[in-house]
Amino acid sequence: MDEQTIPVTVLSGTLGAGKTTTLNHILREGGDRDLAVLVNDMGEVNVDADLVAESSDISADEEELIELSNGCICCELRGDLLDAISGLTRDQEFDAIVVESTGVAEPLPVAQTLTLGFDQSDLDPTEFYEETGIEPLENCHLDTTVTVVDAHQFNEAMQSDEILDDDGTKKHLGDLLVEQVEFCDILLLNKCDLVDEATLDEIEETLEILQPRAEIVRTTHGRVDVDEVVDTGRFDFEEASQSAGWMQELQDPHESAEEEHGVTSFVFEARRPFHPERFAELLDAFPENVVRSKGHFWLAGREEMALMLNVAGQSIRVAPAGNWIATLPPEERDEQLEAYPELEEMWDEQWGDRGSQLVLIGTEIDHESIREHLERCLLTDEEMDAEWETFNDRFPTFEPPEDADEDEAENPERDGQEEIGIAD
Repeated sequence: MDEQTIPVTVLSGTLGAGKTTTLNHILREGGDRDLAVLVNDMGEVNVDADLVAESSDISADEEELIELSNGCICCELRGDLLDAISGLTRDQEFDAIVVESTGVAEPLPVAQTLTLGFDQSDLDPTEFYEETGIEPLENCHLDTTVTVVDAHQFNEAMQSDEILDDDGTKKHLGDLLVEQVEFCDILLLNKCDLVDEATLDEIEETLEILQPRAEIVRTTHGRVDVDEVVDTGRFDFEEASQSAGWMQELQDPHESAEEEHGVTSFVFEARRPFHPERFAELLDAFPENVVRSKGHFWLAGREEMALMLNVAGQSIRVAPAGNWIATLPPEERDEQLEAYPELEEMWDEQWGDRGSQLVLIGTEIDHESIREHLERCLLTDEEMDAEWETFNDRFPTFEPPEDADEDEAENPERDGQEEIGIAD
């Protein structure tokens, strides 16, 4: 990355985790750095920006502080975010920029905006960009993504049924927390003074599995060495987006013995479809100590499309995961098999690539018991010969949009996911 461009740090975290306290500490202890700040708040009044202004010598009047209110920078305010970044970087007056996102923001789309700019297919250029032709990111680069985690409320948040309202979009607290943890370079485990050492160790064990590449830093009152979070050179979008713990487990599966704090993971694989009614019943009573599960599955009666399972805390969602390669026209299927030779090893003469592969991560989970429950959800020999369309199927149906491009088909947005199971 060009050393002449301004590094940008994105600060994420759920409501009350301590983002603004951390930001104020960074401003006070920034030394000789000339820092600019962009603060996002869902409300019409940007309370966090007022707190930053009151607790530091940074000022909106001096154009060091920009407020983005009444919306979220991970969705409806992405164009405004780029305009604001452009304004802060145009004259190259700052050494670094810190973006504090709202408590309901997901860091991945924010990072996409700050790396792709208006090249995103679903982001319309603003009037400023159309009139000036100035690329808002030409003078800066995304340098570090930081997630602040509330140690005192972590376990409660993961098990919470609370639903957050992001301008009409419902977000499950536990799901949002996992999304923020899985996409970051630095994890600040804050409020450590309110939690005993054993609990902190247990939380760290969970965080390390959810996000194995991030450095975990314990903090109290947001006090962190500024060098840990500003101008670190840590961010790599490709690495960050591929580094979630569940993905690492899929790539390098293992079934370890109980760790010191009981946080373990394992992979369930099957080449038979799930019975829709039995699998739905299992999800209705999914073990609470499974804090994360993700992967694709084959549902009997849905032979065209793979489905994705996404479990985070008390949130259970399903989404389309694309068509099976076996459903493609012969020429396209052969191209895929040539491009991915490992498919040949697992290809079934009748069913092709259809199957299920799920990662489960949890605290003191009984691997064998959960595996047995999942296996009981698979079709029996007798059911394999039955008419699958007659099975009761209460899973949501998904129709691919007629104008969806190839990328959208292969990478369904989370908006296409629907809550099921214990969230009902």
